[in-house]
Amino acid sequence: MSELSFIERLLDGVEVEWKALGEVSRFINGRAYKKPELLEQGKYPVLRVGNFFTNANWYYSDLELEDDKYCDNGDLLYAWSASFGPRIWEGGKVIYHYHIWKVVPNADLILKKFLFYLLEWDTKALQGEHATGSTMMHVTKGAIENRLIPIPCPNNPKKSLEIQAEIVRILDAFTAMTAELTAELTAELSLRKKQYNYYRDQLLSFEEGEVEWKTLGEICERVSSGKNKSRSEVGEFPVYGSTGIIGRTDNKAYDLEQILVARVGANAGRVNIAQGEYDVSDNTLILKVKDNFNLKYLFYYLVNLNLNRFVKGAGQPLLTAGQLKDMIIPVPSTDEQNRIVAILDKFDALTNSITEGLPREIELRQKQYEYYRDLLLSFPKPDAEEAA
Repeated sequence: MSELSFIERLLDGVEVEWKALGEVSRFINGRAYKKPELLEQGKYPVLRVGNFFTNANWYYSDLELEDDKYCDNGDLLYAWSASFGPRIWEGGKVIYHYHIWKVVPNADLILKKFLFYLLEWDTKALQGEHATGSTMMHVTKGAIENRLIPIPCPNNPKKSLEIQAEIVRILDAFTAMTAELTAELTAELSLRKKQYNYYRDQLLSFEEGEVEWKTLGEICERVSSGKNKSRSEVGEFPVYGSTGIIGRTDNKAYDLEQILVARVGANAGRVNIAQGEYDVSDNTLILKVKDNFNLKYLFYYLVNLNLNRFVKGAGQPLLTAGQLKDMIIPVPSTDEQNRIVAILDKFDALTNSITEGLPREIELRQKQYEYYRDLLLSFPKPDAEEAA
């Protein structure tokens, strides 16, 4: 063949044997806890599936257990219930829960990090082929132990581990590159937001006597509540609410640009702009700005003012139309309003560009990583399996 795949060049014709995971590693179950055994404070954190990926709320235990019921930095773990997947643990000594396996590879046959990448690569297929259960999907220990994985050059352990190490090196480099890029983009976004907030504060701060001050009721033709109480997932027109578009309707109520302010609930005080043809939720206040006033200037000022701090009531937070009408707003000249809006629009566009581009860039890098991971782990399969 004139064009060999990367993995074929790396293997250079050596044999590949597909072995069951149970032959090259041990899967050790964690401990099943009863609710009274999970403490708010204690000697050992209890690593559950929620903590394994995202949850910061920990339980603890004072129990002294067998050594294999603890995991520590560098251990390879695998969550097998509800959330699937492997992880190299770096969170210190913990007791791991029953829904997590500690995976102990045979060091003479397979590298721990190589096994991690194989398990990560195979997770989606494993879910589809071996997961059971309707409310909380899980994979059985027997199923994963019978899962076949490729071992290059099985008759020459030294060369086999060298090949595995080279694959790990390449995948580690891609992982590090993705993490570095994500950190750089996140830092850039944080910097831009700080710059934006700084200039917004500067541009919207006025000394006494520097500009005219008016009530919001004088600036607006009206401040009123929306009326829409019924909406669905389908409809010709959007319905705006406290978080933006919250549904659809076939009946429009407005076809002009207006400022919206959430008036009730956890989002009370949140400010949006509605455009086009739409309706507005009854939990939202509508500010119809007079024609001689720059609507976008008022929007920026209200956002900077943080209307949520004026909300009243703990059980059902509320911001009333009367409160808004009585608020005093600085009114610079029309030219100055336009200048401020032009500057803030540019900062807003830049910040939004980074905000929207960040997940896309991360997704692109993740796909690139997965492409090379698949390429590096696409070992030739036995003839019988290929024929099937």
